[in-house]
Amino acid sequence: MSLVVAKNLEKTYRLGDILVTAIRDVNFTIEPASFVSFVGPSGSGKSTLLNMIGCLDPPTMGSLRVAGRDIVRMDRQQAARFRGEHIGFVFQDFNLIPILTVFENVEYPLLMVQNWPAPARKKRVGELLEAVGMGDQGNKYPRQISGGQKQRVAVARALVTNAGLVLADEPTANLDGETANRIIHLMKKMRDAFNTTFVFSTHDPKIMRDAEIVFTLEDGKLLKRRNDEGGAHG
Repeated sequence: MSLVVAKNLEKTYRLGDILVTAIRDVNFTIEPASFVSFVGPSGSGKSTLLNMIGCLDPPTMGSLRVAGRDIVRMDRQQAARFRGEHIGFVFQDFNLIPILTVFENVEYPLLMVQNWPAPARKKRVGELLEAVGMGDQGNKYPRQISGGQKQRVAVARALVTNAGLVLADEPTANLDGETANRIIHLMKKMRDAFNTTFVFSTHDPKIMRDAEIVFTLEDGKLLKRRNDEGGAHG
């Protein structure tokens, strides 16, 4: 079963008296354990699309199913619970909570959405920090670690609830080239280890190169799909 299925997806916003269409009649599928990128110029609709897939912003028209659930029919409470159980997020500015330690930042989703007992939380967070190479940094605060380390922590946090889908919005934008390559490699390693699907919105050619499927957006329309064999589909 496909992990994400979008059919005739549209999203419009009202800005004063003007109706703006951010996404226009978009159709696509994303399979489990894949590495997918949405690319396009600023304003093309990449982040809007990720927000809809992540149950942060409901579509105006069309259908969208994630992990077999109809996103369009969810109310806000249902969407929040679904996000907490099934979807992780990685952001370009890391979004770590400055007053929490590295360990506590990764633990936070377990406290918010799942009733995990303390020993199970400690074990799970420890496993994820080890997996992303931050096992000895749990007691540090975000201000005490580098940008690349912050993004490693963000990846661990996104995976800690056993999310089958991780949405990454420009995750390498604030990193230097070498660090960005390491983060991309880490995400692929995590995909292989946990069978997690990673979906990016990005301008970064390194992510485009490593993605198995690249969807190109322009003015809210899906122009083409490229897979890793180099095929293009209209």
